[in-house]
Amino acid sequence: MDDEKVNYSLRPGDALVVTDVQNDFLPGGSLAVAGGDQVVPFLNQYLRRFVRRGLPIFATRDWHPPNHSSFLANGGPWPPHCVAGTWGARFSADLALPNYTRVISKATTKAVEAYSAFLGTDMEKRLRHAGAHRLFIGGLTTDYCVVNTVRDALEAKFATVVLADAIRAVNVHPGDGDAAIAEMQRLGAEMATLEQIMG
Repeated sequence: MDDEKVNYSLRPGDALVVTDVQNDFLPGGSLAVAGGDQVVPFLNQYLRRFVRRGLPIFATRDWHPPNHSSFLANGGPWPPHCVAGTWGARFSADLALPNYTRVISKATTKAVEAYSAFLGTDMEKRLRHAGAHRLFIGGLTTDYCVVNTVRDALEAKFATVVLADAIRAVNVHPGDGDAAIAEMQRLGAEMATLEQIMG
């Protein structure tokens, strides 16, 4: 695909999935991702194209209880983040989500970590109800919520396109983001950038 880029014409059956673009993952947040805010201008352009075509848009979010199992105090790997109802859990104010966006809240109970937007949610049911067959997925973070959401989307037999210019990685270990991209491609996801999406 490096030699010959595929162009994608948006059509009925396509849906955009914006993953976890929340304040706590952006500069100034409790679990800020390096360059996390850089995905927003790209996502806004994708959003405009999907809105123009009247296609469904989903936005996922961590929506944790204050004592979530993923937090350091409870033996998890992360500082407290995206606690339900707090500033840190809100979507970026710069993210131009239309008011018809369907919001998927995940990891809403103490004991369950859910990097994937499909785990413990009605994501698949809502996508099917919206008539989605092909998903375009971008957001945060490449090596956790994006890769796990993509994995489950493919498992559920959705054609899946990762928006390569609209993802950023945590990179707890150097190269985690690149490894996640390789894994998504190995599983069958395609990678695309804004110039390839015809809306």
